[in-house]
Amino acid sequence: MRYFMVTFIVYLCCFMASFWALSSVKFELFCNVKKPGKVQMLLLLLSLALGYLVGQFLLSISLFNGL
Repeated sequence: MRYFMVTFIVYLCCFMASFWALSSVKFELFCNVKKPGKVQMLLLLLSLALGYLVGQFLLSISLFNGL
């Protein structure tokens, strides 16, 4: 139970940090779309992917390796 809570908190913090960091990038300049919902979905998916990768990295180098 403790391992689940730690991993959940790490993933959630990494997702929030990546969403905050990626929100400063102006994806509207890269994507020529008429609907802003598509750009917001791109931001959400990129922040989920980046948050997962950073969370996996932090959990793998931490002392809390599921012991």
